Amino acid sequence: MTQHDSHARTALVVVAHHRTDSLTAHTARRAAARLEAAGYRVDLLDLHAEGFDPRMTTSDQPDWGNREKAYSDEVHAHMRRVLAADVVVAVFPVYWQSVPAILKGWIDRVWNYGFAYGRSKPRLAGKRMLWLGLAGATADDPVVDGMRAVLETGLSEGIAYYCGFSHSTVGLLTGAEERPQRVDAEGNLLIGEAVTGAEREAQYADLDRRAGEFVERFAAEEPVPA
Repeated sequence: MTQHDSHARTALVVVAHHRTDSLTAHTARRAAARLEAAGYRVDLLDLHAEGFDPRMTTSDQPDWGNREKAYSDEVHAHMRRVLAADVVVAVFPVYWQSVPAILKGWIDRVWNYGFAYGRSKPRLAGKRMLWLGLAGATADDPVVDGMRAVLETGLSEGIAYYCGFSHSTVGLLTGAEERPQRVDAEGNLLIGEAVTGAEREAQYADLDRRAGEFVERFAAEEPVPA
């Protein structure tokens, strides 16, 4: 167990995958371990394991006339975890060049008006955000540049910066599928042979290395005063 002093920073690591044995969950655990090694206390939030409901309810619908609205107990519990964190790291599979519904629903319900935005000085000001997205596309697939641009715009500009985060980075981890996949110019899905044995182990090791580099660069960045 890593020992932390009373002044250690806190990292909220959010996992958005329904299987605990998934590559996404593995990557999240490795990210948490690297953050602990860098001196962070880690709060690991597994949205599926904790039974988070991503569906918006009337109690959590923003009230534009009242930024002090009292949201549901579940949402307030998650708000406290976000407030307690110096950095937030979301780990997820890329679905349709975006995040899974459970992660989007967590943002919709928790990063709410009056809490994450809607104030002259955002409550999340000074925090930093890392989005680690695992994609099935291979690194040389032409779709990857567009995927990265869409994720950067939607997650960094459309969400994190809008909510006052001082910095937001998207780490796109390509080649996460067992079988390499790409779509040709006519829209046909081309699926290659499954990667197995030593080649598969090397693929996992390379993904771990790339994920680790994203996390370590992120952890090494100097925090920005709120």
